[in-house]
Amino acid sequence: MRFSINIPNFGDFADARTVARVATAAEEAGWDGLFLWDHVVHSKVRRQGQPFGDPWMLLTAAALATSRIKLGPLVTPVARRRPEQLARQVATLDGLSDGRVIFGAGLGGPIDDEFGSFGDSTDPKVLAGRLDEGLDLLAGYWSGDTVNHQGDHYRVNDVTLLPATVQRPRPPVWIAGYWPRKAPMRRAVRWDGAVPLFLNANHGEAPPVEDLRDLMTYLGDHRVDPMTPYDVIVGGISPADRTQSRAMIEPLAEAGATWWDERQLISGTDFYRLDPILRRIEQGPPSLG
Repeated sequence: MRFSINIPNFGDFADARTVARVATAAEEAGWDGLFLWDHVVHSKVRRQGQPFGDPWMLLTAAALATSRIKLGPLVTPVARRRPEQLARQVATLDGLSDGRVIFGAGLGGPIDDEFGSFGDSTDPKVLAGRLDEGLDLLAGYWSGDTVNHQGDHYRVNDVTLLPATVQRPRPPVWIAGYWPRKAPMRRAVRWDGAVPLFLNANHGEAPPVEDLRDLMTYLGDHRVDPMTPYDVIVGGISPADRTQSRAMIEPLAEAGATWWDERQLISGTDFYRLDPILRRIEQGPPSLG
């Protein structure tokens, strides 16, 4: 199992220098990854007055400050971005980081705030269609091959975007969604990993092991080739006591999780403040027996 730190792109982490400091501390403390939210307003009521940083600028700062840890968004709402521009941002970061990017994608939300505030569609089916079509376009753009596409949402005529990504055939793509909803997990089996949230475990709360087992069964039943490597990312707040931490995380690893993503409770205020995050980072990742 690998271990990552999860931070938003607002609050203290809107500043690229702060994110670079966090990334450096995470690498020095032995963490395997740093993943960043991708929001423009998040919840306008809850985030009123808070600064936001562009996630690609923040991830660039993190890449320049490190040499080992994986980096990427958790998650980018592809439907809110132009696929060709997003493809260049990811490819540039992949080159800058010498192939350390993991691309997390999802539908995005809160939909009314993140999409409706800008006059965009708030129909989940429309956004899901743009997400699926956009993901396929991204894979084509990252390949360095010529792309021609006529779809429901995008048109591309004889376009080759170079350079291709450092990672071949492309960076790993992880898909987020709520379990036990099936649609996002049907999407996830087409790609390289699943980032499930659970309806009975909020952000920052470790999922029940039985729920993860149910998901693993579903993923195994629906993947085209269940023998190929595949990541499943779960997270929460790990206890400071290492024995308690192992008792929480080891059953999840045994059930099939490959990453533990350290996340603070979204209902509190620590998750967008530097000091509590930095303290947790400096304690180092959990250790399993």
